[in-house]
Amino acid sequence: MTQSIDERLVPVLEVIEEIELESTTPKNVRQALITLKSILTEEKELSINVNKALSVLEELETDNNMQSYTRTQIWNLVSALEML
Repeated sequence: MTQSIDERLVPVLEVIEEIELESTTPKNVRQALITLKSILTEEKELSINVNKALSVLEELETDNNMQSYTRTQIWNLVSALEML
């Protein structure tokens, strides 16, 4: 059985992947991004998945171990998800 992904999520998932692959991304942030991808691709209502994802991102925003560039990308993800 193939899982269908809402086409509105594709750009968001691409950004998550990009952040995850950055060499400067801390390990705990990578783990959170993996969790974020699995939340967003769950077969539930999009609004439920987006709200769960936003709560994960809120926790990440306070991470002092994160580069400012990565923090900006996280904020951009939050903005993109809020528009869904």
